[in-house]
Amino acid sequence: MQKLYSLSFRKTFIIAVIALLTSQLTKAQSVYLPNSYQLYQKFNSDIYSVKNSVHTSLRPFLIDSTILHTYDSVMNVGVKDRKTWGGRKLFNEHLFDVKAKEYTFYADYITDVQAGRDFNNSRSTNLNVRGYQIGGTVGDKFSFYTSGFENSAKFVSYYNDYVNANGFIPGQAYARKYNGQARNSQDWSYVTAILSYSLTKKLNITLGEDKMFIGDGYRSVLLSDFAANMPLLRLTADLGPVRYMVAWAYIEDLASTAQKFDYFGGNRRKWALFHYIDWNITKRASFGMFNALITPEADNQGSRSGFDANFVNPILFASSLGPGGSQKDNVFLGFNAKYKIFDKAALYGQIMFDRFKGSDFFSGNSTDNTNGWQLGIRGADIFKVKRLNYLFEYNTVKPYTYSNQQPISSYSFYGDPLAHPYGANFREFLGILNYSVGRFDFQGQLNYAKYGLDASKTDNNGKIITKPFIPSAITTTTIGQGISTQLYYGEGTVAYILNPKYNLRLELGALFRQEKNDLKDSKNTLITFGLRSSFRNLYHDF
Repeated sequence: MQKLYSLSFRKTFIIAVIALLTSQLTKAQSVYLPNSYQLYQKFNSDIYSVKNSVHTSLRPFLIDSTILHTYDSVMNVGVKDRKTWGGRKLFNEHLFDVKAKEYTFYADYITDVQAGRDFNNSRSTNLNVRGYQIGGTVGDKFSFYTSGFENSAKFVSYYNDYVNANGFIPGQAYARKYNGQARNSQDWSYVTAILSYSLTKKLNITLGEDKMFIGDGYRSVLLSDFAANMPLLRLTADLGPVRYMVAWAYIEDLASTAQKFDYFGGNRRKWALFHYIDWNITKRASFGMFNALITPEADNQGSRSGFDANFVNPILFASSLGPGGSQKDNVFLGFNAKYKIFDKAALYGQIMFDRFKGSDFFSGNSTDNTNGWQLGIRGADIFKVKRLNYLFEYNTVKPYTYSNQQPISSYSFYGDPLAHPYGANFREFLGILNYSVGRFDFQGQLNYAKYGLDASKTDNNGKIITKPFIPSAITTTTIGQGISTQLYYGEGTVAYILNPKYNLRLELGALFRQEKNDLKDSKNTLITFGLRSSFRNLYHDF
């Protein structure tokens, strides 16, 4: 498990970098916008307008002139003159807010208190979060952001089963005090820390612990924000209509099959390298190329291969990616595309290749070809109703995609998939509607998925990507192989925003989930109500 000294080292490193960067600041734009679907969809009318040529598929965003006006409007929803200090802090402002000529600083106390009831299982749920967010700028080149949360919860049954099976809160952190035994309640800590430095208006450097998302959809089959925050260094450069990103991350493996050789942090570790190039061909069309490399720090015998200088090569496909790479490496190639069919409406899609053999590419069920793809449409102001946004999407991934003969090299972090939450061996349809009016936010979501489960821990039908892929034991694949299972999911929320600066809101939510196969038919009908805040994606639809 993680050790306290590893967290202290990260904090010390980040503080040192702050001191280095703040000594040489001038003018540029680098303000960080936390990635939140509920927040980002409010910019749809700006970023999917045919009048703009925005790189929409690389998130989190940095706030620029395209979305600045809307951002200011969103951050002032419902704000009005208030005479008392308490009224201003509760409804209008950050708890601490300093705006000087050379720097800005803000800080907020974050609370997330929620109570719920699962009527199918006669089970009460609750969530109690105490946290903070701190952000600011120095000059126009440098910005920083951090948020931290102490959490305790009693989850709905299907979500709690996931935590007990993995010992990890999906997308967040270790389930504290987890010892392999099932627990009815969980507690954990969760931290984000980001430093953003723009050398010029065209080149940004980001360092810290955060998530990344590539794509225009709600899901991504390339790289999503479902897994936990990862320690990373990211460079982003704009060259005319082309945006180029390269990121290095140092991640860990939680799989019980991953043999351990030391106890620095308690887990085996691996390096991840991501490249992405996004080309805005016109104001309507864009095309992106993606590749990723996962390579373990040591092989299964504990031998470290040494540092490969090619790993820091920022050139796409130049970092030992391909037939010449080591067998322990896991290599991925993907493409992302978008076309604005109307003003404020875009078709988008992705395709991810893991294993590839041209002669069998059209066979459909060959293990020589493992891939996934996505197709969707999204937009704003549907039926000419302002701030009524929509998204409809299809995702599918063949069995054993993202997995590897060595589980340590799977496309995962702390056991969670780095792409789609379902892992592999699935197909999914989903739709989301959002509407904002005044202080009210409404969201409705429907999902249907088909996937194949394993009958036992030793069984492997290709859904759980941290299980070893053994080519000699598998000849053909079909989506849904194993225990063929159907998932029906629906969720709706109504929120009333009290303070837009840190998304403090009263929120009423309803969730229905049914997972059905020949062996079981489990249902959850959950109603929740709470006082919530912060901007983050917390996924429950899996």
